[in-house]
Amino acid sequence: MADLLTEVKDRVLYLTLNRPDKLNAMSGEMMGALVDNLSRAATNPEIGAVVLTGAGRGFCAGGDIGGMRARNEGAGAGEGAAQTIEDRVAGLRRGEEASLMLHEMSKATIAAVNGPAAGAGLSLAMACDIRIASDAARFGTAFAKVGFSGDYGGTWSLTHLVGSAKARELYFLADVIGADEALRIGLANRVVPGASFKDEVHAIASRIANGPTIAYGYMKANLNAALNHEFKELLDREAWGQTMTGRTEDHREAVKAFLEKRPPTFKGR
Repeated sequence: MADLLTEVKDRVLYLTLNRPDKLNAMSGEMMGALVDNLSRAATNPEIGAVVLTGAGRGFCAGGDIGGMRARNEGAGAGEGAAQTIEDRVAGLRRGEEASLMLHEMSKATIAAVNGPAAGAGLSLAMACDIRIASDAARFGTAFAKVGFSGDYGGTWSLTHLVGSAKARELYFLADVIGADEALRIGLANRVVPGASFKDEVHAIASRIANGPTIAYGYMKANLNAALNHEFKELLDREAWGQTMTGRTEDHREAVKAFLEKRPPTFKGR
């Protein structure tokens, strides 16, 4: 069975990490498929939003610990000597493109955290625009527990989400926190009961996917720029985006619908 499952429903692309027996720990196949699907979704006008979630009872446990052991023992026996440090860095960096696309693509991205999210799995969730957590969700950086420094953009994302002091605590101590604590510190946007989790995720995702997607694209770019740019530059960007979205069919339809006291019908044009 494929390590990544895909489904489109109501203009929402669902990407499901699919190694439930290993809490959806990452594999080369999974990450290659994730990067490929995100790349295609970014330019597909039929996709209005992307939801990343996990199969079974977990979101993503991060790296495959069993695979790490096999690699380490192989390296100790002289196997894999042909792979240089540069090769390893390049291979990891290719997988990390998934985080970059989740963060930068013009479509809204939602992490539906249905269970444990740890290590690079947490990093993937944090790269998304919105994190909706089941009440069964658990969050942990985990890297310190296996002697790693962290990857997939987690140090950047966590710092921006919860602040530098809390991010350092969560990385250095690697404590696991529950859904309610994640909500309290700003790591999760919402916590939803497990019984209604899928329905509520879809309601939010389809609402965005069928909304003014051109405007959302400008919004996301501006919100990303706000993380690192000065106020004056954001004013320039907003003036440009506001002017450009004012030329869309969606804007004209929304104004007309408002005056006619009816819901607008957006078409992404």
